[in-house]
Amino acid sequence: MIMRPMIASMLMGLAVPAALAQQPTYVAVEWSRSPTRPPPPATPSTAPIVRAQFTQPEPIMPAPRVEVESSIVTPRLLPDERSGLPITLPAAMQLANARPLDIQIAARQVQAAVAQFDRAKVLWVPSLIGGVDYFRHGGNVQNFEGEVLDRDRQSFMIGGGANAVFGINDAIFAPLAARQDANARRALLQAVNNDAALAVAEAYFGVQQARGELAGALTYVQQAEELVRRTKELAEGLAPPMEATRARVELARRQQAVATLRERWQIESAELVRILRLDAASVVEPLEPANLTVNLVEPSLSLDELIAFGLTSRPELAAHQAFVKATLQRLRQEKLRPLVPSLLLRSVSTNPSGSLGWGSFGGGRDSISTLKPRYDYDVQVLWELQNFGLGNKARVDERNAEREAALLELFRIQDRVAAEVARAQAQVTAARTRLKAAEPAMTDALDSLQKNMEGLSQTRRLGNVLILVVRPQEAVAALQALAQANSDYYSAVADYNRAQFRLYRAIGHPAGALPCAVEQQP
Repeated sequence: MIMRPMIASMLMGLAVPAALAQQPTYVAVEWSRSPTRPPPPATPSTAPIVRAQFTQPEPIMPAPRVEVESSIVTPRLLPDERSGLPITLPAAMQLANARPLDIQIAARQVQAAVAQFDRAKVLWVPSLIGGVDYFRHGGNVQNFEGEVLDRDRQSFMIGGGANAVFGINDAIFAPLAARQDANARRALLQAVNNDAALAVAEAYFGVQQARGELAGALTYVQQAEELVRRTKELAEGLAPPMEATRARVELARRQQAVATLRERWQIESAELVRILRLDAASVVEPLEPANLTVNLVEPSLSLDELIAFGLTSRPELAAHQAFVKATLQRLRQEKLRPLVPSLLLRSVSTNPSGSLGWGSFGGGRDSISTLKPRYDYDVQVLWELQNFGLGNKARVDERNAEREAALLELFRIQDRVAAEVARAQAQVTAARTRLKAAEPAMTDALDSLQKNMEGLSQTRRLGNVLILVVRPQEAVAALQALAQANSDYYSAVADYNRAQFRLYRAIGHPAGALPCAVEQQP
């Protein structure tokens, strides 16, 4: 919503601080890309989640509009002891794609899942072993006929071997499950990106709200000081002493509001700095005006369309779909385990089995004779019925329970996504309504204060008594109303922007598109 130019002229007429008056003029700016809006997805049927895939669909809304207005352009209002860190919304969105630790942690989890998938794909490849073996025996030994003999002997071997002990069942199904785990981690990385972008946006607009309210609060301190001065100058018969006291109390309240809002700016800035991992000693100073509004989602879309789009686009749903598929593969793996054999390929030239199987071997009683080539391998194909089949049944029950739990978790996330879309859409609607009401209220409050300040110097005669056209307490009330209107306006602007980003995230749009979506044109 763009504020009317009337507000600018009224603020300039109310002794606006010099820093405010010297700011450059901003005008409303609107740009667009080629808007594309595919047909809204059909409402999911009885099992909508099963069809949902992790995709990055075309935007369902025209290009976002960034609207600014010159009426309340906030100056640099930082305390002298803190250094300012200039930043823009597109820059914050760019940093949100890489700087937050949550994203880096999720990226490492993707790498780990991909590595596990790579390892599962090569389960059928045997392991190679190379080395040296020396064996010596001294004392009694029993031969195959049962005789106990006192013999000493020793042997030496240098060589290598190929060994593999794995289940064919595992070699088939483990890569299928690991692939789904990797897909789930990739989808969760996108979800973490979206969450980080939302956190950055909420913190950014918290800073913007505090800056906007602070700019007005500084102006209202000047108005309160002017009101105190005028009240003191009024004649005793025109304004009793209590009016001057009331004006001083209001001045103190306005000064306290400045301190509170300056503190809130620093607190909101600290949160944004924490998320983006910037210099903790700095206070961010957004370069856009504080009443910047951002529109990311087409307002004409119905709630049913938004929910359907969220159910087919949210990466959290795609991630848990992949988890469900992984549990299905593991369930099939356990069901087929007793039927599919395991393959054992072991090198047995040395003890223990599974070490060296080919190389140069030599031995003797008191010395090692000439080394000669030797190779020994053992290949087995084995079927296993664990614990007479009871162990296999327990493992099948375990995997089945994991599958059902993953499926229930998927349904819970589906319900949460629908609720988040509905909640965000309600917040957007309410904030838009508040913004439309807050704008004329701001205009009226500015006009009321201006007229009340003018009326303090005007009198009229009632019989033989000279009275003020406007009493000081009425000017105080007008100033209070203006301060409240200022707070309401910037609260509505910030809530509207936050709600837009919440809805953008709720319907599953990728965070990576946000920097381009909100990039400010020259």
